[in-house]
Amino acid sequence: MSVYLSSQKIISNWIDYNNHMNVAYYLLIFDKYGADVLNDIFKMGELSAKTTGKSTMIVESYITYNKELQLNDEVDINCLYFDHDKKRLQYKMEMIHKEKKYLASTIEILALYVDLNERKVTEFEEEKIKIMDEFINKNKSKFDYENLKFSSKLKK
Repeated sequence: MSVYLSSQKIISNWIDYNNHMNVAYYLLIFDKYGADVLNDIFKMGELSAKTTGKSTMIVESYITYNKELQLNDEVDINCLYFDHDKKRLQYKMEMIHKEKKYLASTIEILALYVDLNERKVTEFEEEKIKIMDEFINKNKSKFDYENLKFSSKLKK
């Protein structure tokens, strides 16, 4: 199971000389159509960066490339797992071919909450902790707890 975040169609600019999606664009899709969606849900995205000077920065990632994607394929980006501590986010996402339902890729992320004015890691505000905890409680039955790389890096 998983939590649906968004869908995206593979465009011609992302296709390489092997006639499939270039490796770099898997990361772009996860960032723009996965991480940005989560950041918006948790009120830590672009609006937060512009209005409060606080947002997240990815510090580690682990990506798998399971099956190739080609021009005009459409994928769903889903959240497989999410957790946090006072300053860190850990989440894992999957990219599923919308029509054929195969797993194209996964990514696990460790991100820090950052005060952009000071360029320093900071603790989440209570409002954001409440939003994240509500997301976890609502979706934890859908989470996949296996093969996580960064769980030991959360300070709980």
